Amino acid sequence: MDPHLLRTYVTVARLASFSEAARELGYTQSAVSQHIAALEQDLGAALLTRRPVGPTAAGERLLEHAGPLLLRLDAARADVVRMASAPEHGLTLAVTPTALGPRTVAALPAAGVTLRALARADIPAAVATGAADLGLVDGLAAPSDPLRLPDVAPLTTCGIAEEPVCVLLPAAHPLARRPGLRLADLVDARWLDAPGAGLPLDRLHTAGGAGGVRTALRYEGTDLRTLTTLAAAGHGLTVLPRSFTADVPGAVAVPLVAPRLVHRTELIHGGALRGPAAALARELTERHGE
Repeated sequence: MDPHLLRTYVTVARLASFSEAARELGYTQSAVSQHIAALEQDLGAALLTRRPVGPTAAGERLLEHAGPLLLRLDAARADVVRMASAPEHGLTLAVTPTALGPRTVAALPAAGVTLRALARADIPAAVATGAADLGLVDGLAAPSDPLRLPDVAPLTTCGIAEEPVCVLLPAAHPLARRPGLRLADLVDARWLDAPGAGLPLDRLHTAGGAGGVRTALRYEGTDLRTLTTLAAAGHGLTVLPRSFTADVPGAVAVPLVAPRLVHRTELIHGGALRGPAAALARELTERHGE
């Protein structure tokens, strides 16, 4: 399949409009129609209904393949350009808020850094396509176990930090004076679901077995202070890296002792590193080895 035709098809399907797709892609509406017709002829199947514009059953199946295919092409282009171009003076780092622990922050260059807070699932794609030079992804894992990351391109990953995790409770919570907590102790608890600011709950769901964890409130922002304020006010519990739980007003952090999980941070990059990206990667991996 011609990737130009495929990209046109994905855009038409996303916008549900030939004219809007033409405007976004910089083509004429006639050219967009020709692209779709050529792709349909190549595949021998109708991909779109016209009134209203929407994917057919075959078109829906093609969309499932199209995203990864186009991402892989963008990643290949970015990788080649990265190898052929001169090293940049600046550095763009894609991160999640809880990946920026104190040791990581201390390793950042004094100037020339752009931090992009992204969803965990989007960071590998940002690195693969050159939108970021490096990525820092974190999550809950068994000690020394790698994180499960989407396979979007040939990327290199390296663990750079592991630390214990704590459950953040309101100071008046009945379990706040415990020296440690098991997930089984919290079977009736309500949790904060904050995928952009805290740690994802999916690993707790898995570790909790049949009981899982119950969500009381979903926070879709990326501000850690808002998340800890919600926890302190009793809107739900949250699990955070130990280094992020010190001195939260109105809250107490109790270590999670079972199941045995740690907060793991991994560095992601594509191809050979140069310039500031190479220097930061070296600093982070050396600090992890200390």
